[in-house]
Amino acid sequence: MKKVLIIYPHWHPANLAGVHRPRLIGNFLKDFGWTPRILTVQEEYFEETPDHDFNRTFSSNFEVTRVKALKTFKPRLIGDIGLRAFYSLCKKAKEIIESEKIDFIWLPIPSFYNSLLGRLIYEKTKVPYGIDYIDPWVRDITNQTGVRAQLSQSVARALEPIAVKKASLISGVSTPYYEPVLKKNFPEFYNKDNELLSETLNSKSGKKIVHVSMPYGFDPNDHEVILPQVKFPWKNDPKDQKNWIYAGAFLPNSHTLLSAFFEAIANLRKKGLWNEKIKLWFVGTGAYPAKSITAYAEEFELQDIVTEKRDRYPFLQVLNFLSAANTVMIIGSTEKHYTASKTFQALLSKKPVFSVFHTESSAVKVMEDCKADEYTVRFDPVEVRKTLVEQFEEKLLNRLNATSWNPDLEVLNKFSAKESARKLVDAMEKVLE
Repeated sequence: MKKVLIIYPHWHPANLAGVHRPRLIGNFLKDFGWTPRILTVQEEYFEETPDHDFNRTFSSNFEVTRVKALKTFKPRLIGDIGLRAFYSLCKKAKEIIESEKIDFIWLPIPSFYNSLLGRLIYEKTKVPYGIDYIDPWVRDITNQTGVRAQLSQSVARALEPIAVKKASLISGVSTPYYEPVLKKNFPEFYNKDNELLSETLNSKSGKKIVHVSMPYGFDPNDHEVILPQVKFPWKNDPKDQKNWIYAGAFLPNSHTLLSAFFEAIANLRKKGLWNEKIKLWFVGTGAYPAKSITAYAEEFELQDIVTEKRDRYPFLQVLNFLSAANTVMIIGSTEKHYTASKTFQALLSKKPVFSVFHTESSAVKVMEDCKADEYTVRFDPVEVRKTLVEQFEEKLLNRLNATSWNPDLEVLNKFSAKESARKLVDAMEKVLE
């Protein structure tokens, strides 16, 4: 088998969203003739609360090496584990390449500084590397006015060209996540009609470079794990209560959508069309700096039906929450490149999904293909807010009056983690031809 060295600073028992990318794809790489070789950091250097049940979602295919990192101190000047472990990861990667046959290096980001390892290791070893965009590095920070965010983006604009310069693969959860990188750094990817080619010659390295998009996908085995003693957020509430749940980080570009969503609910309440047995739960939303979900609820006088719990929950607990809820909510982004990996978990919960995405988001296509878009709001930036609120009201009434939910989940197979693994292998093998 060929061997891919996957360098990612977090691994179990950290259940961060980023860990799922190499986990999900790595679970299936051996099906296509590749062995996943993991280089990560020792768990005692993680700041996150450990989730030991999370280990149950990893296959036995991974060969894992862990390194030390700098500890965090007070004041917390450097928190990013990619920076704290940068030297150790780089050193150990070179040692692994010297002692083992490594065919390719794959570096999911964030941590964004992780991408620089590919360039440094390539210069010493000539092993081809690829950078995988779980999130864009240079991105829209319209809703973040702090000095820290501005500085972070200045650093990103300076470092990203260095990291990608001699890459052989650029991948991501969707093409819009990484296409700006191609436009800025690899004009050779575009023909005279400005059409994006699937592969070309990297003018900086003289080697082939390809790009590929593949969603997070899903591992159906995750949904087979039942936690017998899980504590639900609504455990002490009335049995006839209908619980709608949103699970995951509250995104910087979700504010407009959430505000319109709450305004629509407030309008329906005033008209006597809202079901007062419904409670909205927002869990694991994180320590975001902007206006809170709780504050939006107070603004629209919904504090009696909206509860926000910012602390993260373990992954398998969240899957159990989704399966037990009456409705699963997905509040997407005003950015069209946002794909919402949680879409698959929501659909696989087998509970109705109320969602909102940019009208051009690939997540909308997923919902349409599954015939699960009856409660999907499509955000169009050219439309006025009133139109968005009215669309929310329409979709909410659809959900309130619904009698059945029968999506075609077979369609999801083309979005599975196994299919994403196949796409990654095809891309790596193109590079090695």
